Amino acid sequence: MQAVLFDLDGTLLDLDLDAFLARYFTALVHALAPLGDASGKPDGMLEALHRSTRAMMGEHPGLTNREVFHAEFATLTGIDLDRQWNVFDRFYGEVFPTLADTAGPMAGGREVVETALHLGYRVAIATNPIFPRAAVEHRLAWAGLAGVEVALVTTYEDMTACKPHPDYYRQVSRMLGVAPSACLMVGDDHILDMAAADVGMSTYYVGSRAGVPAHMSGDLIELADLLPRLSDQGALG
Repeated sequence: MQAVLFDLDGTLLDLDLDAFLARYFTALVHALAPLGDASGKPDGMLEALHRSTRAMMGEHPGLTNREVFHAEFATLTGIDLDRQWNVFDRFYGEVFPTLADTAGPMAGGREVVETALHLGYRVAIATNPIFPRAAVEHRLAWAGLAGVEVALVTTYEDMTACKPHPDYYRQVSRMLGVAPSACLMVGDDHILDMAAADVGMSTYYVGSRAGVPAHMSGDLIELADLLPRLSDQGALG
């Protein structure tokens, strides 16, 4: 094993994702309201955000998630987000940090990341790249990981696919410079995260669902204890 990929929400970050996304989209609609809405529909801005998000979660080879989101949003609303990015900058700088609510570090989260780094693994924060880097950095801070330097953090600016598409995991592997077969994906989502196995990655499931097919399962504290044993057994190459 040469690399460890960690999901963020629900894995390293203790977060009620559904409640958070509701707060996020409500706040974002409010922030974008001064730009108008050419869709002419009730709740048109919210619908445009949802549809643009779904577009970047589909297949779009060669285009970044940001490019797909912005193009779909412009088609639906007539708003060019590249020209209006100052509005997003203010939102992610001033409003997004207020959306944390009860979010906080997952038990063992920082410990397991630091253990992996200490052992020489290439470490990626393999969060689903539907957010800009600024939003991911805030969530890393909520997880108690501000200032922890890792090899890769996946964001919508850089990635050309989302989970659970195989191309997402293949791209992460390429960016790390490590073969998929030498990667371990750690996550709580039985679909989005465990799909890493489809490209030959090993998987470690930290969720609560019973019967999830994964190579290993447990909590993050147990994983921190396991990683040195994998290293001692010559898993690092």
